This record gives sequence, structure tokens and C-alpha cells, in this order.
Amino acid sequence: MKTGSISGLSLCIAALEIAALFHGTPAEAQAAARVDMKRLLNADAERGQWMSHSRTFNEQYFSPLDRINEKNVGNLGLAWFVDLPTNQNIETTPLMIDGVLYLTLPWSKVLAVDARSGKQLWLYDPKVAGAWNINICCGVDNRGAAAWNGKIIYGTLDGRLVALDAKTGKPVWSVKSTPDERRYSITGAPRIANGKIFVGSAGGEFDARGYIDAYDAETGKRLWRFWTIPGDPAAGFENKAMEMAAATWKTPGWWKSGGGGTVWDAITYDPANDLVIFGTGNGAPWDSVQRDPAGGDNLFMTSIVAVHAKDGSYAWHYQTTPWETWDYDTGQQLMLLDLELGGSKRHVVVQASKNGFFYILDAASGKLLSAEPFTDVNWATGVDMQTGRPNMVPEARTNLTNKVFNLTPGPAGAHAWQSMSYSPITKLVYIPATTHWQLIGALDARQKYLAEHPDTRQSFTGRLTAWDPVAQREVWRSEEFINPAGGVQVTGGALATAGNLVFHGNLPKQEFAAYRATDGRKLWSFGTKTAVLAGGISYEVAGEQYVAVAVGGPMPGGYYAPNGARLLVFKLGGKTVLPDLPPFTERPIAPPPQFANAETITRGAQVFEAQCQLCHGRNGAARSTFPDLRRSPALQDQNLLDAIVLQGALSERGMGSFRQYLKDGDTVALRAYLISAAEAALAQRPAQQTPAR
Repeated sequence: MKTGSISGLSLCIAALEIAALFHGTPAEAQAAARVDMKRLLNADAERGQWMSHSRTFNEQYFSPLDRINEKNVGNLGLAWFVDLPTNQNIETTPLMIDGVLYLTLPWSKVLAVDARSGKQLWLYDPKVAGAWNINICCGVDNRGAAAWNGKIIYGTLDGRLVALDAKTGKPVWSVKSTPDERRYSITGAPRIANGKIFVGSAGGEFDARGYIDAYDAETGKRLWRFWTIPGDPAAGFENKAMEMAAATWKTPGWWKSGGGGTVWDAITYDPANDLVIFGTGNGAPWDSVQRDPAGGDNLFMTSIVAVHAKDGSYAWHYQTTPWETWDYDTGQQLMLLDLELGGSKRHVVVQASKNGFFYILDAASGKLLSAEPFTDVNWATGVDMQTGRPNMVPEARTNLTNKVFNLTPGPAGAHAWQSMSYSPITKLVYIPATTHWQLIGALDARQKYLAEHPDTRQSFTGRLTAWDPVAQREVWRSEEFINPAGGVQVTGGALATAGNLVFHGNLPKQEFAAYRATDGRKLWSFGTKTAVLAGGISYEVAGEQYVAVAVGGPMPGGYYAPNGARLLVFKLGGKTVLPDLPPFTERPIAPPPQFANAETITRGAQVFEAQCQLCHGRNGAARSTFPDLRRSPALQDQNLLDAIVLQGALSERGMGSFRQYLKDGDTVALRAYLISAAEAALAQRPAQQTPAR
């Protein structure tokens, strides 16, 4: 062919090359992540892509693909898998853009693989210092990234916002996003619209003051910040919204503890109103009396808030739980729906909240339209539709009554970060729902109550619930999932597809399953050999539909055991066999003889509850992927325990020094308590019932 001439044949070839760019060209040969606002707004026109965290701005976790459907899902099999370089919990939702899958991993690593074969394209490690784990409440996980103009953008545990070249995995820019003076981290996925990145942070378990930021996606320059908690009035308020919020904090000096209200996960951009809508966390400290004894509402914690995307100015808010004290944050997914309510079409934002209520708010104004419980709830009898406030049960405020109360949902909540999904075909929302009972109150009061009422219900069960958001009622539910180890993680995220399917995973059965979306009949399941916590995605390459899910979670053997962290990718007719995990023998519970009296053990229990329980779980039995302290060699040796807890001997593995948070004698008492907890485990009795010695 002569230079400058264009034949019919060459036009056909060119057309085929363009088509191949999106349908089958090896991923490493493609232009990477060319995402802009036009593509995001028209995501439904590119049915096979998954270009943002929940696929579209409406955060519905719905795929319009239907090659895999209720009639043929029984033929679904494993196409390929990738072993992930970690034994920590996997909570990421991958992106799939133009033939490449992008996954965020524990310790803030990012992996890119070919979406047809699983071939690794690149792996980026930001080198977060292990000692930073002391600033993290709930694991070193990361839930996802955003894509924009050839860049993959995400947050790190040590508070950086990083943009990577989608083609090479090399940093384009990196900025410190979190303030230096308090304990912050980033684990949630940022959102992006019109070239602005929206991101918050975690830290409400410590002394953080919550906020949400917007950054320029091309340069990393911060464009605006909206604080969710007012600061010291003497320093002046950043805006009128902070002045308004300050009027709901009654006790002078509240700002010294930060106040909480972090935007740790739930962020939604609403194109219809150009609003960023987000959920805020619990107060800091958790106990409302410690935080604000005079008893104000404490805005904007435990609230759904909207700000204008252009400048971060306040638009509206709705507070789900005023003066909250049970960790009922609103960090759960916020989904945009268009519903027929009361005879008219309403554009709404909905949330299956941690406190057990399913909320429906007008997306433009924040007006409460409906609130009904989707699981067992006993802290409130309902929500007053005139005031929007919950009708609280006084007995649930044990910090005021000095009694105990068997709370449901307990602090782990009725629905956490795991994705819910919506099918515009069935018009149902699919919620990973839980029933959680937990005895609350002062430690000594709980000990006495449990001794007198040994059959007190303290359980955590989960299910996939299909919810009609218009009628506000349950339509169907899956089988119950019960963690035999008593842990608080049982359900994974949900993915709905146009094939009349809902995919959902769980921890106790270690399976990824497909349910018929209309009636909940289980049609297919796959043994994952590990927990499934995150939600899956569905995508299409070269005319083939795939379903992908990243798996890996708490396993028998705990922190030291291989947890089967993998990316699993399924297709019709897939024949790949998933290998078993390598054998592992768990360290036994073998405590030394108790050396302390009851008073010291009680002091140790208080130290553990204040400083250790958040990560290591009740009685030291391990939460998430942290070590089971009842099995620790440090129980045998006070010097070893002090080297770890006070001197930071295991800092690079994530256990930093707690010296600044402990008093003289605390580690001796802590060791006494852990020995007591280990003895209780061997005797199969609650650790709180340790007898006086």
C-alpha cells in the first residue's frame, strides 16, 4: 500500500484493530484506563466494562450482562485464578477497564492482570511502614481504586493519595492526604467525577476529626476540604455548616478528642444534582458521655451528608443516630435509585445502615422519606417520620443507666462495608444482612450478668436478604450463615446481574454462590477454600462473560495460617481446579500458671478492652487477621511481652509500640488477663467469669 492511500481493505483492517482494542487484544498492548467523564456517565453503553467501584455512579453493583443466566449458571466453572501475595483479609472490588483488571491489596499494594488470562502486568508496593498499623483500627485491607485518564488512583494506609500510570504501575503523583497530628488511615475506595477525586479517611476509633476532600486528578492538588466535625470555636469555624454543627456539641472542649465522624468508606457522586453524598463514622470516643456529657446530637457524626461537588459547600444532612454510643456509623454503601413512591417518581439515596434501618432520602434535599428495620433491632422502636429522629429505648443507653443491655444490632452492625446490589429488573435490593446480639455495659456489670444469666444470647448470624425498597419489606432471604468460631464476619458482598442472578459469598461455608434474583433459589455454588468478604464483578472480553471475585479472609489457624487469598475468575465451561491450601498446624493454647490476683486480672481486662480488643478481638481470640493472643509465646515471658508491646519488636510486621498509651504495670496486668483468657478457653467458659484467686 502506498503512503497516503487508503484502500477498502485497509479500512476494514483499521476497523478490526479498533474493535480488537476492546475485544481481545493482549492487555499489555492496549492503551490503559482511558476513563473520562463521558465514559463514566455512559457506563451502561459499555456493558462489559467495570470502570468505577460499583460500576456506575448510582453505586448499584449491577451488571447488565446476561450471557451467564439462571438457565445456564450451573455450567459456570473456574476459568483461572491468581494467588495474591498476602495472608490478610481481601476486601477489594476490582476494576476492569479495556481488558485489564486492577486490584488493591492489603498493605496498600496494587496489582494489574490481564482480564482474559490472569497474567500479571505489574505490581506496585508503596512501602507502608509496618509500625503504621498502630494507627489502623480494623485491618490492613484496601477496598478499591478509581480510574481517570490513564491513571489508577487510590489511598494508602499511611494517608497518601497515589496516582499510578495504568500502563506501567509507576507513580505519576503522590500527596499526603491525611493530617499529621492525629491517627488517620485510608482503606476505602475514592470516587471520581469531572476530574475531581473524592476521598476521606478512617480513624474514628482513635482521635480523628472527620473530613472529605476533593483533589485534582491530574496533579493531586487539593481543591477543597469539608470537615464533618466542628473544631475549636476559638480558632473560628471553616464555614457556616461547622458553626451550625458546633451548636449540637454541648460540652466545652469536645474538639480535643477529635470528635470522630470520619468518611471511611461510603462516598457517592450524584450527577443529577452534582452532589457528593457520603456517610460519616461514629464519634470519638465511642462513649457519648465521655465525648459530650451534656448530650448534644453531635453533628455531623453518624450522618448522611451532601456537599456541592464544585466547591465542597454544604447542601444537606440527615443524622441516623443522634448522640450515638454503639458504633452505629453510616459508612455503609449509599445507593442512588429512581423509585415510585406515593404515586410519584423520586430520585433517592438509600442505605441499609449499620443500626438496622433501611433509609430512603430524597437525593436533592436529604428529606427522610422512609425508614424501616431490615433485621432485628431493639435499641429503637422505630423512626419518627415528623422529626426524623429514632425512638430510642432508654435501657439501651447503658452509659446512663449503669446497667447492662443485650443490644441488637451489636457494634459490628446489621450491615457493614460489604456491597449490597440492586437489580432494575427485579427492583429489589440485595443486602448482606446480619443479626447481631451483644451484651453491653460496664465490664464488672457484664461479668455479673453473665454469671447469673449464662444462656444470654450473644450471636452473630448472616444472610443475603432481598429487600423491596418501595414496600420496605423483605421478599426473600438465603440460608443463615453462622460462624462456628463465633466471629463477627459471616457475609460477603453482593453482585446482581441481568441474568436474573445474585452472586454472594460467605465466610462460614467458604463458598461463592449464585441465587435466582426473583425468589432466592440457590442455583450454583463454588467452594472457595477460604472466606469471601468482598463483592464480585462481571465483565466481558472478546464476547465472553466472566464473573470475578477476590477472596481471602479469617481461617482456622488465624494470623499465621495461609488464608487462600486469590482472585477467582469464572466463565461458562471453566474447568480449572482450585488447589487446596497448604497444611497448617495451629499453635496450641497452653498458658503458664496464673501468677496474679483477681484485682490485677481485672485491671488487665480493662487495659485489653481499651487498647487491644479493637484488633485482637474479645478475650484475645483474634479479630480479622490479627494473632490470637491466647496462643502467644509472650504469655510465657513478661520480657518478651514487653519487648513487643512497649519496645515495638514486631513493628515491621504491624505491631507498633504502645508505650505512650500504657502506664507502669499495665503490661503485667495485661499478661495476667491473657493467661486468664487462655485458661477460660481451655475450660470452655467466658473469660469474664474468671474466679478470684
